[in-house]
Amino acid sequence: MTKKEAQQEIARLTDLVRYHNKLYHQYAQPTISDYAFDQLLANLAQLEAQFPEYQLPDSPTKVIGETPTKNFETVYHQYPMRSLSNTYSAAEAAHFVQRIAKQLPGESIEFFCELKFDGIAISLVYEQGVLKRVVTRGDGTKGDDITRNARQIKTIPQVIRAQDVPPAFEARGEVCMPWSEFERLNEARKAHGEEPLANPRNAAAGTLKTLRPGSGPPRTLDCYLYALRAEVMALDTHEEGIRLLERWGFNVSDTYQKCKDTQEVLDYIHYWEEQKKNLPVGIDGVVIKVNRLAQQNSLGTTAKSPRWATAYKYKPAHVATILEEIVYQVGRTGAITPVAQLQPILLAGTRVKRASLHNAGEIERLQLHLGDTVFIEKGGDIIPRVIGVDTTQRKAHSRPAKFVTHCPACGTVLARRYAKVLYYCPNAQCSPQIRAMLEHFVHSKAMDIQAIGKKTIALWLEKGLVRTPADLYALREGDIYALEGFKDLSTRNILQGIEQSKRQPFARVLFAIGIRHVGAVVAEKIAHHYASVDRLAQTSAEELMTIPAVGREIAHSVVAYFQISENLQLIEALKKAGLQLYTIRPEAALASQPLANKTFVISGTFESFGREALRGGIESRGGKVLAGVSRKLDYLVAGHHPGPAKLAQAEAQGIHIVDEAAIKQMMGW
Repeated sequence: MTKKEAQQEIARLTDLVRYHNKLYHQYAQPTISDYAFDQLLANLAQLEAQFPEYQLPDSPTKVIGETPTKNFETVYHQYPMRSLSNTYSAAEAAHFVQRIAKQLPGESIEFFCELKFDGIAISLVYEQGVLKRVVTRGDGTKGDDITRNARQIKTIPQVIRAQDVPPAFEARGEVCMPWSEFERLNEARKAHGEEPLANPRNAAAGTLKTLRPGSGPPRTLDCYLYALRAEVMALDTHEEGIRLLERWGFNVSDTYQKCKDTQEVLDYIHYWEEQKKNLPVGIDGVVIKVNRLAQQNSLGTTAKSPRWATAYKYKPAHVATILEEIVYQVGRTGAITPVAQLQPILLAGTRVKRASLHNAGEIERLQLHLGDTVFIEKGGDIIPRVIGVDTTQRKAHSRPAKFVTHCPACGTVLARRYAKVLYYCPNAQCSPQIRAMLEHFVHSKAMDIQAIGKKTIALWLEKGLVRTPADLYALREGDIYALEGFKDLSTRNILQGIEQSKRQPFARVLFAIGIRHVGAVVAEKIAHHYASVDRLAQTSAEELMTIPAVGREIAHSVVAYFQISENLQLIEALKKAGLQLYTIRPEAALASQPLANKTFVISGTFESFGREALRGGIESRGGKVLAGVSRKLDYLVAGHHPGPAKLAQAEAQGIHIVDEAAIKQMMGW
């Protein structure tokens, strides 16, 4: 590989790793298995070691976890929450044990092995035996304060009543969703025509970081503790800390084991690889730690990982089955995605009959033929994908799979975007695109019209009531009520949700209209930069690329969007409907806003608006919404059934408590 090729490949892998990191950590929607991600990261690290001059200062090989989000207060960890080095090889796990022995010559060494739960790592801080703060791993140095949500987890003690509890200590744990709860949720979602959740880890992450606990059906989470830190306690071993956590009432899995040599460690690994199917929650491997704390200190850490511990991760399960057919799905932006239709087979505890093929390039890479015996992977119980073909089983007269040339929904000739592997339907009136565009528009992260679901959109399209998002704002009570299955309450909720959505800030509307490659984060950055959609429509790609996080592909996509007459017509219709297609709160005018420099905490539910709409209203008027009650808080906005702990804290600290009528008056609603 030449230096130029290496530089290009390092840049490509860096972007790819960052993209999958964002999907995993920020959106809890990974599209590849942990194993596939780890291979990408390993390839990047190998190239950076070979060509260090091309390693970026903020390379993902140096970064732990995720950047804390803006939705929660950021908290710095007292002790860094480092990530673990990992391996999928038994030989490398054995090498880790042998390396420790060489680094501690003549010393007696024992290893503490425990399960690696597939969940969300958190830090629990206790003072005088009372839970004060729960924080995510974040980037290892700082994370999100999720205390209010984590308090709902029954296996996290709020108060520790024991004689030997130190004045302050920190416990580390993993929040997981039990398999039984995950299956219950998916059955309920299917019954309501909703897409099933991908896996328990994603479901746990979404539940833990929701900004509206209690807005939907309750979800059960568990928390398994795996470490204790306390400066005033003289502990000799990691095991002593685990025993204390057990005695204090924490939820500690009894699956741990002390091992004295390589064989015992490997026996533990192999035993749980077979028995993991019998556990109440998912695991993706085991963790091997040096037990004695003095030896841990002697071995030390790198900037990213401790040298005294490693994770052995189980490779994704894969099976062979028959490729019966390939169907092609049309996405919201017109992208065509091939999906393999398979002979049903059991994989990782579920019946699989479909698997992703991603794009035309993947079909070409695999050299697929209809009727092939293919290998399916479902790492971490993520959506299954085709990873290989057993060509020895191929029939003599089988037909090679050919990517379609016309849209499977409307028959329009497909266009190629950027590279030959990506095809899309250029017909904006293609029915699957319209349906997906409307579903995206009403989504909770966009306009947040929760009363409108997929079945409702499909019915309205069938009856000709809507074709574009602007049509939603022309709906009247008679249009909805006349349809089968709609009563007074459901009709009123829909109309109220549509009306409330007009209060969503410019960034939300910009995300909702569905410009290709413009996600929620990018939409927020663009809206912050431009005062209005009119100003944005006149900008150039070069100017857009001066905004952080806006690259060439995004910039050209935004410019292209405003060159299409149908899109300009939609924008004008949304303006007439009263949507906020301008920035209410430019930074220069911040001081003049009615809620400027005021801080708020929202608790409870409200009759006139949802919590997201209220948050947007406060922020667009100069206010800041915090995650929890503290001395720097100005107002607690209390709706119906506010959290009793928040009320008590606010009253004790003399913080103003305002109800729904008062906050509406403050905002001029």
